Formats: sequence, C-alpha cells, structure tokens
Amino acid sequence: MLKKLLTSLGYLAIMATLGFAIYYYILNPNSPLKNDNTDYSGLSTEALFNTKLPNENGVIQNLSQYKGKVIVLNFWATWCPPCREEMPELDALYKKYQSQNVVVIGIAAEELATMRQYAINSPVSYPLLAGDMEAIGLASLLGNAQGALPYTVIINKDGLVKSVYLGRISVPKLEKTIDKLLKPLPR
Repeated sequence: MLKKLLTSLGYLAIMATLGFAIYYYILNPNSPLKNDNTDYSGLSTEALFNTKLPNENGVIQNLSQYKGKVIVLNFWATWCPPCREEMPELDALYKKYQSQNVVVIGIAAEELATMRQYAINSPVSYPLLAGDMEAIGLASLLGNAQGALPYTVIINKDGLVKSVYLGRISVPKLEKTIDKLLKPLPR
C-alpha cells in the first residue's frame, strides 16, 4: 500500500515538473527560449525562399515574392489552440505594419482542404499557405528543433533570421523586434 502511494506521488511529481517545464520554456511568452539577444546567423532562409505552397484558394505562391520585406512567418495548425488564439493578434499586427513593407505569413502544417475550411470560418487578412508536412521541415530548418507549434520567425529585409518565438507569441515583443528592424541604420 505504501509502495503504491509513493509510486503514485513519484509520478505526480514528474508530471508536475514536466508541466512546469513545458509552460516555462515553451508556452510562456517570456520564456528564456525567447531571448532577444540570441544569434540566429546560422539559420538559412534559402529553402524558405525556394518554396512554393498553395494559398487557401489553391493558388501556388512562390515565397521568394516576399524577399526584401520584413517577414513575420508563423507556423501553425488548426488543431493547435495557441495557434488559433494568436491569429487575431497576428492579423492586427499585419494590418498595423503592412504599409511599412512588413508581411505576416501563416504556414499551416495542414493539408489544403483542412486549412481552407478553417480560413472560411476564421478569416484573416494576411496570407495563409498550406504546408502540410513540408511546413514542419521548413520550421526545423529555421530553428524549430522541437517541432512544436506555434513557431514564429522574424526575418529582416535582407532575408536574415532576427528572432524566433516557440509557443504563443508576445505581441509587444514582436512589435519591439519589428520596430527595431524598420529603424533606419545610423550613418
């Protein structure tokens, strides 16, 4: 009886620790994994800009069309609650910055039909692309070793990764990063 109780308590302690770790390192908007001072120069956007994916209407989009813009690239899925929750915030961010050469792109780890149905029921003004399994591969090449969603990558006008966010976005941090990228360089 005592052995069963201790075993149950041990499992409970492990689950609580794991839950805290997931929250602290992945879901928390202020997670240490979301450090603004990280160097992302080892991440290449070449594969991203060579990718062609269908939008919600099935029209193939070449991602190279976004070169020269500040890109907020959000990997998401319809089955992911934090992904769905942050979409209205990303939509507002897109509307705020689109006139300043900033684009938000949502790449769904979904088949086209699933993403299309979701977009009909929950429309956003920024481009949505269906990446299915290719989305997970692209996210991995852009630093998402965990394969978790949502995953957001900020790319500057020169095509360099400047910041990544694993888990739910923090709009103030995104805006701070975007504002910094839009500032003219000192002469």
